[in-house]
Amino acid sequence: MQGNGSLNSSVVELVLNAGPVAKFVLLLLGVFSVVCWALVVEKWWEFRKIRRESGRFLKVFREGRRLSAIFGAAKKHRESPLAQLYIAGCQEAGGAIGGAEMLDHMLEEAEEGIPPERVDAIQRAMRRAGSGEISRMERYLPFLATTASSAPFIGLFGTVWGIMSAFQGIGQQGSASLAVVAPGISEALIATAAGLGAAIPAVIAYNYFVNQVKRWATEMEGFSLDLLNLFARPVPKPARIVKDGH
Repeated sequence: MQGNGSLNSSVVELVLNAGPVAKFVLLLLGVFSVVCWALVVEKWWEFRKIRRESGRFLKVFREGRRLSAIFGAAKKHRESPLAQLYIAGCQEAGGAIGGAEMLDHMLEEAEEGIPPERVDAIQRAMRRAGSGEISRMERYLPFLATTASSAPFIGLFGTVWGIMSAFQGIGQQGSASLAVVAPGISEALIATAAGLGAAIPAVIAYNYFVNQVKRWATEMEGFSLDLLNLFARPVPKPARIVKDGH
């Protein structure tokens, strides 16, 4: 415990006694690290809401009998990309005939569902909505990628500068003893550690969230096909009960 305390105090002392360039590098890496962790928390919470609201919407979608009722439920789940696809499809399908209520009536009366040319328009509308949802889920991910790729090089710059300071100290003192070299080398290693400390969490978070985006892109593609199949076939009419001779 005492060794850890002395190590921490020596690290803090080295940072405080570092030159202006090294301090700037450490400050920049610190800003990158803080922003990255804030984005990680924000994106984790965002995907949690997407997963939760999509589960609720799919339950309504599978149990619902009328498109208008499902449409009302979809409008309440704004964080769900599947709900946004449903809204876009229903708005495109029902826009020309007066909304989701009229779409219910049309599907009940149709013999072969929505005409093929209308289905193509619905597919394009859902594709646009899907692209918008993917862009929303990818928001801020480029910053994580930038941090993951640039932070090690920023730390390397601080490392090179620290080594240059160490050699400068050797030239001024005329000695290559450990007491002369150690401060510059320690300053260089701190910059390296700070660069890796900012880059490693950013790489892990970026890969995780990119996989989440790909997963939801696949989910949206499958849901779009299911919805197009629903629009393309007529709603089965309830069988009439025929009484004796009537």
